[in-house]
Amino acid sequence: MKNKLMILGGSRYIIPVVEKAHAMGIYVITCDYLPDNIGHKYSDEYHNVSITDKENVLELAKKLQIDGIVSFATDPGVVTAAYVAEKMGLPGCPYKSVEILQNKDKFRKFLSDNNFNVPKAQGYSSKEEALEGIKHFLLPVIVKPVDSAGSKGVSRVDKLEELGAALDDAFEHSLSGRVIVEEFLEKVGCSSDTDCFSVNSELVFASFDCQCFDDDSINPYTPSGYSWPSDMPVSAQSELRGELQRLIKLLQLGTSIYNVETRFCTDGKPYIMEVSPRGGGNRLSEMLKLACGQDLIEANIRGALGMPIQDLHDPVYTGAWAEYIIHSNKSGIFKKILVDDLFAQKHVVECDMWVESGTQVSEFSGANAAIGTLVLHFHDIDEARSALRDIKKFVSVVVV
Repeated sequence: MKNKLMILGGSRYIIPVVEKAHAMGIYVITCDYLPDNIGHKYSDEYHNVSITDKENVLELAKKLQIDGIVSFATDPGVVTAAYVAEKMGLPGCPYKSVEILQNKDKFRKFLSDNNFNVPKAQGYSSKEEALEGIKHFLLPVIVKPVDSAGSKGVSRVDKLEELGAALDDAFEHSLSGRVIVEEFLEKVGCSSDTDCFSVNSELVFASFDCQCFDDDSINPYTPSGYSWPSDMPVSAQSELRGELQRLIKLLQLGTSIYNVETRFCTDGKPYIMEVSPRGGGNRLSEMLKLACGQDLIEANIRGALGMPIQDLHDPVYTGAWAEYIIHSNKSGIFKKILVDDLFAQKHVVECDMWVESGTQVSEFSGANAAIGTLVLHFHDIDEARSALRDIKKFVSVVVV
């Protein structure tokens, strides 16, 4: 009888997870409250249950007698996946630990209490409370929901008169009605947002990359590209790897994939910004398979089902790899994408478009407004970073 894997969510980012599971002979069940999500078309079975409703997901999981559960590239389902796994005695991270990781307020306190490098931060349950509390901060600050994903509701505040609107936006996108204000940390080079993996609470795969942004987009905090390897000093990467290992041990996270955001700052310190026990969106695990040959998607499936994990080790990259998140900076009707011929011949490995000509598209306000990806390969990281920095010279999206 086939193992049954439940995947929470149905975005296109779960498609490679479903396909890998099928190749491994595993029966896949997907669920969320959006039956038209493209990922459901690839699973063996779909159920219309909200992934934030942990009790209903648990009831469904028991009824279907699942063998494992994951929330890949889907932040809202991560806590539910941990809850269901713990209640059913399935492999997974401890529920209480995941609650800490998935709540920016609790996570900052955990980091502070355990002597990690951490920005000054404070959580608030009302706009009035936050407006009063700002006197304890020096501007600029970052304002964000404690529990949202995809850079939704995140703002940088440089002037006091901008704070009210930033708080309104953050509260609007918070599931729990709580926001966090934290000091802005000026980074050196690029921040990193990529995937890692632990087995029995030992960090066996730690990757760092260069995260890029489109300053012309409506939301400059939504990533528009990534490149591997990272430009972060090797000493900072080494320190971060050690701190990630310490965090995983403290929270007893066991065997899991993680989407990890880090940065090295002008104060000379490296910081762990976010750790979520899920695969990252924007095809990060797929990119790592191309860049260094290690399959974190298969490892994630194996871990969720209690199967032995294949050998994983820190990445050794074949040249430099980059991913550009294809998007439009205005709403309208998508016509076509134009890629410079020479650039395409030299560097484009794959162009994956998610919309057809004539489709209505939205301006790039969040990860859900992406319309495709370009996978790129270069000789070295400087060439990759230069190409992403000047990508609009080589790639243009025609929207009318």
